[in-house]
Amino acid sequence: MNFDEKKENLVDQKVSYSIYIDGQFLIVENVPARVDIETGEQYFSPETVDQLQKIINQKNKPVRMIQTPVYQYP
Repeated sequence: MNFDEKKENLVDQKVSYSIYIDGQFLIVENVPARVDIETGEQYFSPETVDQLQKIINQKNKPVRMIQTPVYQYP
């Protein structure tokens, strides 16, 4: 598959971005991304990555909190 064929499989979507830092998950919702419709892989522009880093590093009050169950793999 060449680059042009790959490019045609990407669609603009809003996604949730999650990261595990210092023992807790952080989730940023409604992040613009290009998503591969075949694999689900997400691609972010450099500007979006910069904004995500600012959001995570500023540690402002979140818009909401959720609880997440954790399971151990056997």
